[in-house]
Amino acid sequence: MTEAKPQISMRKMQWMIFLLGLVKIPLIGFVRPRLIELSDEKVAVKIKFRRRTKNHLNSMYFGALAVGADVAGGIHAFYFAEKMNKKVSFAFKSMDAEFLKRAESDVIFECNEGAKIESIIAESFEKQIRINQLVRVDAKNLSNEIVATFDMVISVKVK
Repeated sequence: MTEAKPQISMRKMQWMIFLLGLVKIPLIGFVRPRLIELSDEKVAVKIKFRRRTKNHLNSMYFGALAVGADVAGGIHAFYFAEKMNKKVSFAFKSMDAEFLKRAESDVIFECNEGAKIESIIAESFEKQIRINQLVRVDAKNLSNEIVATFDMVISVKVK
């Protein structure tokens, strides 16, 4: 008989993002990303376009876009670690970003790689090694146009 996986609430995950920004990564706290969708398959994070996230050209600053991609790509690792009741160490090893259009409104960062991230966490636990995998994050403006894409290599080790 298989054990049922616990459900993780969006509120709990948003609280984890807040604490991460408060205690460990202050830039996340400064930008204040908001979790707007979370499932086994997809994560969506919103960063508001405001004074602290825009640049001198009145578009979203590169650093704010990188924070959004980081949170959207990494929150699944926290999510599945919590679901599997495991401790996970993860980091991004590299990032390839392509900026297609100026982001002149709030930006939604979407990562649809949940199944891939869940499988690398399971593989890392099974083999007790660090696993590296490419994940993709799309950044969209409020008109649902892709303004940037991020291909990031996530490195995961289950402790």
